[in-house]
Amino acid sequence: MKFSSSDWVQQAKRISVVALVLGVNWASADDLNAGDTAWILTSTALVLFMTIPGLSLFYAGLVRSRNVLSVLMQCFSITCVVTILWLLIGYSLAFDVGNSLIGGLSKALFAGVGEEALWGTIPESSFAIFQLTFAIITPALIVGGFAERMRFVSVLLFTALWSIIVYAPITHWVWAESGWLFERGFLDFAGGSVVHITAGTAAVVTALVLKARQGFPTQPMPPHNMTLTMAGAGMLWVGWFGFNGGSALTAGGNAAMAIAATHISAAAGAFTWMSVEWIKYGKPSALGAVTGMVAGLGTITPASGFVGPAGALVIGVAAGLVCFYATNIMKQKLKIDDTLDVFPVHAVGGFLGIMMTAVFASKTLGIFAGQETISIGSQLLTQFIGAVAVMVYTAVVTWAILLLVGRLVGTNRVTGDNEVLGLDLSEHNERGYVL
Repeated sequence: MKFSSSDWVQQAKRISVVALVLGVNWASADDLNAGDTAWILTSTALVLFMTIPGLSLFYAGLVRSRNVLSVLMQCFSITCVVTILWLLIGYSLAFDVGNSLIGGLSKALFAGVGEEALWGTIPESSFAIFQLTFAIITPALIVGGFAERMRFVSVLLFTALWSIIVYAPITHWVWAESGWLFERGFLDFAGGSVVHITAGTAAVVTALVLKARQGFPTQPMPPHNMTLTMAGAGMLWVGWFGFNGGSALTAGGNAAMAIAATHISAAAGAFTWMSVEWIKYGKPSALGAVTGMVAGLGTITPASGFVGPAGALVIGVAAGLVCFYATNIMKQKLKIDDTLDVFPVHAVGGFLGIMMTAVFASKTLGIFAGQETISIGSQLLTQFIGAVAVMVYTAVVTWAILLLVGRLVGTNRVTGDNEVLGLDLSEHNERGYVL
């Protein structure tokens, strides 16, 4: 039996796991599940741990020593700004019913999100804060595109506007029951489009608008402390279990398999990238290993709840290969100074994962449970339309936000002298790293 996109939408609405992920609030007070609630509370902590301190340390080790504090400060402050905005209107715009493009405002200031309100089998408050951690890490990922050259005031204003105008609407498109991509049957289990394509696309647009750092690409700019980066990478790997496993919103088999797929893809991505480096350059690098790990994690994210272990292995290997060459093309051929390779790892990986979800979706997992066959061709088209729409919207609106912020503050980029001095001193009057 084959299913059209409209058939798959109906299937998604009938399967509890996917219905929970995409916002069907149908439970009664008797449906509260303590195990599910405990798992989502744990996953919330794990995903926040991915940003502070995981991503913060990962990025801080990759920049030069005079900018390490600025990266840590940017990630920390983004956490604060997004949290406040999520409470005010972000959550409502993302998950209130609204229309096909944006949610309404009936949940502004978490209206109705009390102790008794449920989202499936968990308290709605736990769902809202779990989703907040996704809203936090997405603009934090963008930091890697403009690291070492963007003014702190611009970072804050850009994050605030981007979170409301880009992140919230796209989240609604993909994960809200009334969203237009959800209605088309678009599959994104944990954020391949919502998080990774948006962050990677915004990062490269920001890098192009701000232009390259002084000395790029002729002057070597190696990471100042790979130890910090390796530590941060380990935190990201562990935290991703909450990112993908928590997206099941239950403590059952779907969460367990999502975690298994996540771990397998991360390992395969890291080992593949490291092996390609070894063959091409004679030695494997720690930087290559952790970058491949992140590529594997980002690529499996949209598929994690829909594929089995074998599919996860193939996706991880593909992520390591494709993202490795995409990174080389960006730096060496196109000479685009996406400082920490956010676009080739996250946007390219996220796009690849979105497409491979249609190919490797398991007949025993996700919305295809119990079905004999799936129509891969029509789902590939749906996935492609969704991924391209997310990428184009993000690129255009990010560019407009950067222009607006630049006009408001005068310039988004630090002066040449301050770039040489380093953002730690020029923006924060502190030293983040003492030689």
